[in-house]
Amino acid sequence: MGRVFVTHLEGKFYSCKHCRTHLALCQDIVSKSFHCRHGKAYLFSKVVNVSLGENEERQMMTGWHTVADIFCVGCGSIVGWKYETAHEKTQKYKEGKSVLERYKVSGPDGSNYWVSHEAHVGGSDVDDA
Repeated sequence: MGRVFVTHLEGKFYSCKHCRTHLALCQDIVSKSFHCRHGKAYLFSKVVNVSLGENEERQMMTGWHTVADIFCVGCGSIVGWKYETAHEKTQKYKEGKSVLERYKVSGPDGSNYWVSHEAHVGGSDVDDA
């Protein structure tokens, strides 16, 4: 594997909670209404410093999607997933966008999200939009 170049973001950003690698800007949040197994998750129009896993078909709360897990390039931790294809017409807006799980990232003020006992334990991808 070659040398990994890391992008440093300016402004308010989310970072990997394990290694503090910058992942996404606050201004790139599309929706805060997503959920995952560990609780809240945010949909972003753009993320940086991630590598993609293999594409796979997943049944989410909003239907079938082709997704790929995304990993922090700094430490290799899984931080969320990227939507490659949405099979439902109403879900097409998600294509090419990424979800970061709040449990796995630090907020712009350095805060971490803690899993509540009410966290959703089923499939991912609930949104109110």
